Amino acid sequence: MQTTAARANRGRTRALVTVLLLGAALSGCGAGQGDGSPAPGRSPSAARPALPPVHAGFDYQIGGAYPPPDGVRVLSRDRAHDPAPGHYNVCYVNGFQAQPDALDWWQRHHPGLVLRTGSGKPVMDTDWNEALLDTSTAAHRKELAGIVGRWIDGCAEKGFQAVEVDNLDSYERSGDRLSRADNVAFAALLTRQAHRRGLAAGQKNAQELLPRRTAMGFDFAVAEECGQYDECDRYAEAYDDRVLDVEYTAEGLAAACRTWGERLSVVRRDLDVRPAGEEGHRYERC
Repeated sequence: MQTTAARANRGRTRALVTVLLLGAALSGCGAGQGDGSPAPGRSPSAARPALPPVHAGFDYQIGGAYPPPDGVRVLSRDRAHDPAPGHYNVCYVNGFQAQPDALDWWQRHHPGLVLRTGSGKPVMDTDWNEALLDTSTAAHRKELAGIVGRWIDGCAEKGFQAVEVDNLDSYERSGDRLSRADNVAFAALLTRQAHRRGLAAGQKNAQELLPRRTAMGFDFAVAEECGQYDECDRYAEAYDDRVLDVEYTAEGLAAACRTWGERLSVVRRDLDVRPAGEEGHRYERC
């Protein structure tokens, strides 16, 4: 089992597209769904969204979109980009933390939704220079769901089939200001909104919350380095092999492919998930 420091090093890879993301944040600040209850899943009248195929060619393109490599059927792209026609597209949303260039926007428009220290400073994820969002009360979760819910709406309007909401594990970096229960309740609001819009919802990391997957309402998993840290079995059991695994080292890819290459969707990317054509870009599959 990895330490918190190891998880921080591997678990929250972010696209370096903050200008696009800030623009999307500004355009998505209107009120959306505002259900304050933590009830999970889709509404009774909603059709079940299409789930990602099992053991499909996968590419993780949150750092910038580029033509899908041959054999790829499933893509994850940032919400600022467009889905790829003819593929199963997962929309990346940073729902539990503020993108670095968006912190000023949060401070101006929603200062009460930024988690703060006793002296009033934002609580930061120092690895990625991201402020944590405050999910600690039902009122905060409802207001946050209105904002992030609009981003999810945007994913649906663009034609994505699913959404992955990053930093579900922000409580680990909160100095005990947030709890697992806080983030479970907020995740349930976001998956409900995704299902209302016909999108499947992927649990991003936080394998320790797998026993709460029914309460959260997730449909599949996006796991970073489950091969590297010997966690793939937990995700595979919880989500019937509907797992998109991103590895960042040769050792992690080898471990994932050796045990799970015939069951899960596995890709190795560079840590900064650079687009094809940029120096440092890496893309490998089993």
